[in-house]
Amino acid sequence: MSEAPVPPRVHVVGTGLIGTSLGLALTRAGGAVTLEDISTTNAALARDLGAGETVPTRGGAPGGEHPDLVVVATPPDVTAACVAAALERFPDAVVTDVASVKVAVIDALRERGADLSRFCGSHPMAGRERSGAVAGRHDLFHGRAWVLTPTPETSAAAVDLVRAVAARAGAAVVTLDPADHDAAVASVSHVPQLVASLVAARLEHLADSSVALAGQGLRDVTRIAASDPHLWTQILSGNAHAVRDVLASLAGDLDGVISALDALGSDTDAPGARGTLARTIAAGNAGHARIPGKHGAAPTAYTTVRVLIPDEPGQLGRLFADVGAIGTNIEEFHLDHGLGQAFGLAEVDVVPGAAAALAEGLEERGWRLHG
Repeated sequence: MSEAPVPPRVHVVGTGLIGTSLGLALTRAGGAVTLEDISTTNAALARDLGAGETVPTRGGAPGGEHPDLVVVATPPDVTAACVAAALERFPDAVVTDVASVKVAVIDALRERGADLSRFCGSHPMAGRERSGAVAGRHDLFHGRAWVLTPTPETSAAAVDLVRAVAARAGAAVVTLDPADHDAAVASVSHVPQLVASLVAARLEHLADSSVALAGQGLRDVTRIAASDPHLWTQILSGNAHAVRDVLASLAGDLDGVISALDALGSDTDAPGARGTLARTIAAGNAGHARIPGKHGAAPTAYTTVRVLIPDEPGQLGRLFADVGAIGTNIEEFHLDHGLGQAFGLAEVDVVPGAAAALAEGLEERGWRLHG
């Protein structure tokens, strides 16, 4: 019987959310991880949480050990400098980064004359509204895309090693050209962050009585507005051109909607204005339908069963237990709270063929359905 391959030795530079989560994932999988941070307190906290070992640096390598892979998980504005330093300190190691912008990092490394054959940029498409080591989770990358962005200089061995480590952390690995990556994340990540922040900013000076009317739709749209301003300033600055292009297109669409609303506010019949509004909503339907569904598969249209849940301890657990007993698999789940009411509204999304049996089974078990 052949022995199992030895996991690669990984050295993580930067013990924030991503660095700590990666350490937690790899150590949980039996890997050897060492940790480094400009703040010894941050590194010690990540160690105490189980993300790896902090060891003194001797002779350019941590604790005299020579890692197979160095993961630079530092803020975007210092990523290139940290990658260049890692390539020099660890001449036998592959180096990757986890920054959400790639072209700016590669350009800076080329200007420094760095050895790009051992560098394979990467970007795990995972995160949380919270930051720091305490927000780290061993399952942060499970089922999430992890993008590799090799350059023409990157060796095949470097790509293979980064792919293997990302997969070991539970991610679904894909490969993109660095420029294509930056254009893609501008649309699917960076502009959504800006739009969520802009919408949420409208609430700051709104009357309390108006804010109290907020429902799940507003919570969904503004959820990521709680993100770190300092970090996002760095991200947006690093991908400025790609983000600007998407925003310019969005601004054109907004101008069209504003013109339609202006026309509807006049005394004329405003031919075409309603069509503009309808096409805008329809285009949103079409775009939303392209968002990958469960496990990254093609989007699936689910049926929603709405259940009223008493605002009492144990009720949500009872609902899940009853759904399981009925034999229905929950595809998506949302919970909203009634304004001034002692109940919540649970939206249980299931495949269409299971909806009728679920609704009947829940009513038999005493649940009140809504709608």
